[in-house]
Amino acid sequence: MTMIQNWLHLLQNIDLEHLQRTLESYAEFGPLLGITLPLLEAFLPFLPLLVIVAANANIFGLWFGFLFSWIGVSIGALCVFWISRRLGHNVKARIERRFPRSEKFFKWIESRGFTPLFLLACFPFSPSSLINIVSGLSSVPFRTFAIATVLGKAVMILSISLISFDISSFRQEPWRIFVTIAVILVMWFGGKRLEARYQIS
Repeated sequence: MTMIQNWLHLLQNIDLEHLQRTLESYAEFGPLLGITLPLLEAFLPFLPLLVIVAANANIFGLWFGFLFSWIGVSIGALCVFWISRRLGHNVKARIERRFPRSEKFFKWIESRGFTPLFLLACFPFSPSSLINIVSGLSSVPFRTFAIATVLGKAVMILSISLISFDISSFRQEPWRIFVTIAVILVMWFGGKRLEARYQIS
């Protein structure tokens, strides 16, 4: 228990260089930590996701680092959604009674479906844990949430990975900016096609 508390304290106050050294010291675990740390962030939102994603990109390489972060973040978000849906049957009504304005937010998520969830998942500074919980408490279909979240998180994590990977050579590789913009557009239009095809709402 003490070791876990020390790890959490370390992660709260860690910088990129320190985290990279820590992860590299546990190289025998392979990608396990690279997946587990972003997964834990879904349950412990105080963990520095930006630093974790950047460390993964620089330790495992751009594409494997992106993949491990994406897997961990996506699994974590889906788990929080599922737990909220299973355990929060009466919580939504209580929240709406206590905070009347929250009803508008629930209706907005439920009526708009894919688009707001996708956009919120794209931004690294959005309160992802809160969004996952609210989505689980709402009537948003699991498939809608899963597609929007997985695609949105891909945009967010790839953007962070591209910008933070070997940052010393960033000026010599401006193509990263264009690739990031292209990924956002592809994910956006791809998601809208899925929304239309499967009538996600």
